Amino acid sequence: MKRNPFKKELPLHIMLLPALIVTLIYAYGPMFGIVMAFQDFQPYLGFFQSEWVGMDNFEYIFNLPGFGQVIYNTLLIAVSKVILGLLVPLIIALLLNEVRKIWFSRLIQTSIFLPYFLSWAVLGAVVFELFSLNGPINAILTFFHIEPIMFLGSNNWFRTIIIGTDVWQGMGYNMIIFLAAIVGVNPSLYEAAKVDGATRWKQVWHVTLPGILPIVIFYT
Repeated sequence: MKRNPFKKELPLHIMLLPALIVTLIYAYGPMFGIVMAFQDFQPYLGFFQSEWVGMDNFEYIFNLPGFGQVIYNTLLIAVSKVILGLLVPLIIALLLNEVRKIWFSRLIQTSIFLPYFLSWAVLGAVVFELFSLNGPINAILTFFHIEPIMFLGSNNWFRTIIIGTDVWQGMGYNMIIFLAAIVGVNPSLYEAAKVDGATRWKQVWHVTLPGILPIVIFYT
């Protein structure tokens, strides 16, 4: 007599039920709020009594004078965060992997990883102090007889600071992930590459990078 596989797996599905319920409530439940985009939403009326206006809100946004610039800034910042958030920690991990002084490597890892433990509130305060008109960055510029720059109020520097702070905050964690992936590359592949006359650069390009490529793709 064949056993019903569903009965065997039923306890496993029941164990998943609490996590599924929490996900539905906190991840998918709030998505109902999307309906506000199609309403003249009034908080005191709520979702069900606010007037339905269809696409009027979208037409209003699309017709704003700065809409094109907003979309451009959003796409540029998002794409730059993804690319630099991958390349910067990857390059740092490759460079640290070549360092032979263990104490120096650990010192650099710790200093780079530290911002990851800071909340955005603390990190924002640090960035504000660094780039304020009377901050250390402008103090250095003044020392070299360069006019102080209002970084936080400049259209030219806004995108750079936003992208840079995001990459700075997250690159320590990604660097550790890539370093762990590099350690997992089979050492015999490096030995074979040396026998074939591969330089350190060629070993990185033909052994290290292909070896950690699945991790890199996953974090992309």
